[in-house]
Amino acid sequence: MTQPAAEPGTTTVHLVRHGEVFNPEKILYGRLPNYRLSENGERQAKVTAEYLAGLDVAAVVASPLLRAQQTAAPIAAAHGLPVLTDHRLIESRNFFEGRKFEASPRLLRDPKMWSVLRNPLKPSWGEPYTEIADRMLRAAGEWRDAHPGRNVILVSHQLPVWTARRALEGRRLFHRPDRRQCGLASVTSAVYRDGTLLRVGYAEPSGPTAEGAGSVGA
Repeated sequence: MTQPAAEPGTTTVHLVRHGEVFNPEKILYGRLPNYRLSENGERQAKVTAEYLAGLDVAAVVASPLLRAQQTAAPIAAAHGLPVLTDHRLIESRNFFEGRKFEASPRLLRDPKMWSVLRNPLKPSWGEPYTEIADRMLRAAGEWRDAHPGRNVILVSHQLPVWTARRALEGRRLFHRPDRRQCGLASVTSAVYRDGTLLRVGYAEPSGPTAEGAGSVGA
């Protein structure tokens, strides 16, 4: 895969999703602690680190959750930097956290779920999309402004990264989860000049990752 090229006069914020998590019980782990990368996830993190190795990186920042910290570690090491932590990059809140969960029409057959699922536009079962977008864009903007003309790596989670991208591109935040373009250990790059967004790029250094509808990957 082609390495991202440095472009004079621009500042780039790379939003990296963490690698595959060891989760044999298929729990929707959300913000639960101690969910670590699988062996494949560790490999994916190293591949992403190699992909980003040629850039002038000023800071590597991660969600406080273990899987994000582990993904950030080889990226930071490649640049001789510490892994910094920003709680605004954390996974979104979710009512189903800690449960075995698969999105399917069967959920609607359970009256106990009706109040939880009443408003998919918000969504009613978790942190509102508007709140996710706000914290992610504030984090991205502050780290961008702290390091003009350089690259910043922010390691987060699928829904926060995808929500941030939709907000950057001016699209509605409500979406179908099975249509997110945010594979494991992927890189979503927002390129700015003088604080103005020029474009958003996307790369999957480890190649496409198979995650079907109802995946518990986060």
